[in-house]
Amino acid sequence: MPIKNSKYHLLIVIVFFCLTILGCATYYQKNYQLQNYITQGNFSAADKLLNQNKKGEDGINRVLYYMNKGMVNFMLGRHQESNRYFEKADLYNEDYRKSLGSEALALISNPMVKPYKPEDFEAVMVHYYKSLNYLMIGQYENALVECRRINIQLQQLNDKYKKHKNKYANDAFAHNLMGMIYDASGDKNNAFIAYRNAFNAYDQEYRELFGIAPPQQLKKDLLRTAYQVGFMEEYRSYQDKFGMEYIPDSTASGSLIFLWMNGFGPVKSEWSINFTNTGFNNGWINLTNDDYGLSFPIYVGNRKAQEQNAFKNLSFLRVTFPKYVERKPVFSHAYLQSDKQKYPLELSQDINAIAFQSLKDRMARELANSIARLATKKALEALANQENQNIGTVLSIINAMTEKADTRNWQSLPYAIHYARIPLSEGNHQLSLQMQGGQQESTDFTFEIQKGKTTFFTYHQLASRQH
Repeated sequence: MPIKNSKYHLLIVIVFFCLTILGCATYYQKNYQLQNYITQGNFSAADKLLNQNKKGEDGINRVLYYMNKGMVNFMLGRHQESNRYFEKADLYNEDYRKSLGSEALALISNPMVKPYKPEDFEAVMVHYYKSLNYLMIGQYENALVECRRINIQLQQLNDKYKKHKNKYANDAFAHNLMGMIYDASGDKNNAFIAYRNAFNAYDQEYRELFGIAPPQQLKKDLLRTAYQVGFMEEYRSYQDKFGMEYIPDSTASGSLIFLWMNGFGPVKSEWSINFTNTGFNNGWINLTNDDYGLSFPIYVGNRKAQEQNAFKNLSFLRVTFPKYVERKPVFSHAYLQSDKQKYPLELSQDINAIAFQSLKDRMARELANSIARLATKKALEALANQENQNIGTVLSIINAMTEKADTRNWQSLPYAIHYARIPLSEGNHQLSLQMQGGQQESTDFTFEIQKGKTTFFTYHQLASRQH
């Protein structure tokens, strides 16, 4: 890349200086006020702040903008409006196309200049919230559609990866929620199938991957629906497997499904790793890190001789990557207390663990691209240095300052989801949510239970420890 005139160099310096100023903070730091409103439960202020973001709907972070708008409206109880925003987030994620301009700019700056593409688990969580919105307004069929889309999209995303596929490829909780919705609509046959799929996913995948065994309530629902549809062979098989049996409750004419979303998921920061150039051979350079046992060959034989020499002369590279920082919730477990009984809320989805695993799987796929990006930056720096040592020095400083990981993520997701099914008689019921862990807290709720109906209720506990 020949250096032609000082004015052009000065323009490059100014552009990169601006990028540096804009990119020096993490996404969490830049959006602290929004997250502060959300963690305080001040969703009206959060919504107002989002509305003041003039670039939100058209900028490079518009998918995150619509995710946050959907979440804030969900918390405000505006379920139809919430789904309109989540629909836009889903649409723009589906229509995501690589921009040649932003790709080229990212090659010589950092990935945060590109439009944000959600982590795979973030994309499917949009369908989870859309399903909840439909449940809150009684549209069971639409809620089921969104539940189905979770695992369909997980499969479609994973099919695109030739190697280092996602380990989180089947969502047990989505199957479980489908079972609850089928159950509530009176379709016990499909409820049984969904519960069975959920049990298998928990038992065969979630147990090892996330340390989550099949919830006891899921086992009870699986036994009950097998009995109700007359699948007695399956019923007896699960009865022996679980050491449990289904006993009809003659006092209950309705039920409550309470979904407790606890705390907040992780935020992104960054870390770095050094690679050494171990030699040039037949057009390939090889970058290695002995501490982690990593080796990445990069082919440069198709480049101009001047560029090849620049790559040959690379001694080492420092590559930055995103990492998650956990935000531990204040409460680790909870139960619902009625006049007669305690109902424990069981862990059914660990979003924090899913986030860490998803990023780990993605970085395994993208490590080579990150190294190639930085190697190109260093080669351009070397070429500039050959033409003008001062410009080369300035470009070296700029490259070091702009080498940043993409720290954007959807920060209003919960840390984990727990649930309980509570059989109740028709009429008004007062229940107390008792939350325990680092400290104790209780919140009272009143529910109107209808005969033969299932009442769904969601509660997001916003307290979390500072990361």
